[in-house]
Order: sequence, then C-alpha cells, then structure tokens
Amino acid sequence: MMDLLKYLLDLALHLDERLNALGGQLGGWLYVVLFLVIFCETGLVVTPFLPGDSLLFAIGALAATPTSVLNVHIVVVSLSFAAILGDTVNYWIGKRVGPTVFRSDTSRLFDRRHLDRTARFYAKYGAKTIIIARFIPIVRTFAPFVAGIGAMHYPRFLFYNVIGGILWIASMTYAGYAFGNIPFVKRNFSLVVLGIILVSLLPAAIEILRERLGARTAARSSPAATPLAAPEKLP
Repeated sequence: MMDLLKYLLDLALHLDERLNALGGQLGGWLYVVLFLVIFCETGLVVTPFLPGDSLLFAIGALAATPTSVLNVHIVVVSLSFAAILGDTVNYWIGKRVGPTVFRSDTSRLFDRRHLDRTARFYAKYGAKTIIIARFIPIVRTFAPFVAGIGAMHYPRFLFYNVIGGILWIASMTYAGYAFGNIPFVKRNFSLVVLGIILVSLLPAAIEILRERLGARTAARSSPAATPLAAPEKLP
C-alpha cells in the first residue's frame, strides 16, 4: 500500500513531465487516454485513487505550450463528457448493486468509511453534493454511487451531474491553461500541484475532523452509537 501511495504521489507531482512524454509518444491518442482516466475515476467506484484535479491542471498547462498536441477547448469538451458519462455509469451501478454493498460491513472492493462519509455529505448538502463532490477527491467517486443507492430521481441527478462535470473540468483545465506556463509556476510545478491536492483534500479533512469530534461528543452523551444506515430514497 505504501509503495502504491508513493507511486501515485510521484505521478501527481511530475504529471507535466509524464504528460509531455505521453504526448510525444501517443500524439492525438492522448485524448483517448485522458478520456479513459477521467471516466474511470468518476465511473468506477473502485478507482478513487486516480489523479483528478492535478491531472486537469497539468493538462491545461500542457495544452498552453506551443508544441502541444492538445487543444484546450477539445480537452474541456471531451473530458466534460467523460466526467458526465462516468458519474452516470456510477449512478446506475449504485442503483443496481449498491444496497447490497452498503449493507455489507466488509468488502474487498469498497471502503465502507468512504460510503458512510459520502452519505453524510448528502445528509448535509442534499442533491448539491453531486456538484460539490466534483472538487473533493474520493468523495467525487462515491457521490454518484450513493445517489444510485438512494434512488435519487434520475433527471434531478443528471441536472446536477452535467453542471458539476462541466464546472469541474472547465475550471481546473482552464486554470492550468492560464497559469501553468507562468515562469514561477513552471519552476515550482510540483509544489503547485501539491498545493492543489492539499486544497482539494481540505474539505474532506474538515468533515472527518467534525465527524470524529461529533462521535466523541455522542459517545459521552449516549451509551451506544447508532451506525449510519444506507440513505433512504433521495429526492
């Protein structure tokens, strides 16, 4: 596990170098690779570890270079479609198999803590979780899955899915396009990417801290804590 984490961190911090190398090797096929990465991160609940925010920023920075094979506008359109399609697939997986998974205390494929944490986001933010979660690693992968478990009305889910997908892809990619090739950013690209990762993880970290503080308070006032149930039908 530690080796995997080290590899993923190294990959995230040197995405600019890796993407440049891939662009030289794959040419236009790089669009397909990027489409699949974004689709898998959002569509397959077993791959929440794939890079998201940092990848989009790095893609934007790469697209801004004169020799790049990527057109930033084509990137935004194609990856927005990948993000929307990914969440849609994830929703239907959650609707079909999610209730069984949620009732299971142990699973080799799913971390129950991530499911519980995402359910708490729904309890707090409602359907807007679909948009908010786009900017929070891990939660963005589980949000459509939990929406499917709760049988959220699909047109309502699709509305927030489309808005969230476009906002996420466009904001992060165009930010990289605008700032990624500023000399200071280029010289400190790894630090900038690390900052993006830390900022994107901050809301989840705050939620975890609140959760633990709340659990301690509940433990003092109640003899037994009630486990979080799977969400009932979401509006």
